[in-house]
Amino acid sequence: MAESAPEPEDAPKKKSKLPLIIGLVLMLALGGGGFYAVYSGLILGPAHPETNAHGDETTPEPLPEIAFVPLDPMVISLNGSSARHLRFSAQLEVPLAHQKEVEHLKPRVMDVLNGYLRAVDISDLEDPSALIRLRAQMLRRVQIVVGEGRVRDLLIIEFVLN
Repeated sequence: MAESAPEPEDAPKKKSKLPLIIGLVLMLALGGGGFYAVYSGLILGPAHPETNAHGDETTPEPLPEIAFVPLDPMVISLNGSSARHLRFSAQLEVPLAHQKEVEHLKPRVMDVLNGYLRAVDISDLEDPSALIRLRAQMLRRVQIVVGEGRVRDLLIIEFVLN
């Protein structure tokens, strides 16, 4: 008897790579289109700040008329068992119209800042995130002393704990 060759069973079909290729092409096209839309300013505003959405030239807004009132540097002895000191200096951002008034009240501002910083616990000063909270507290106290609307911001120039 002659052996007959076994018939090959249904060989598994190769999967088509067409969906993969179409997916890659679409991905590249959509990615490039998204990049162009953001870069050209079609989405999320103009690409260049000197032009508006229609491509017209615009001029930047003028800066507000402000002045900076420097506060005298302070060295504050802190409460605690060890002799620690805080070196602090700041400037007040004020509207130009109120500069003379704020300079006139500068001794009261220095007094309120000195009193507040002496009362702060050393552990609060050592916390890296405490400067934001302390700055807000000091600004609020300064605004109460000089009056509402006269001080826009407190800029801390030096804050060193020895």
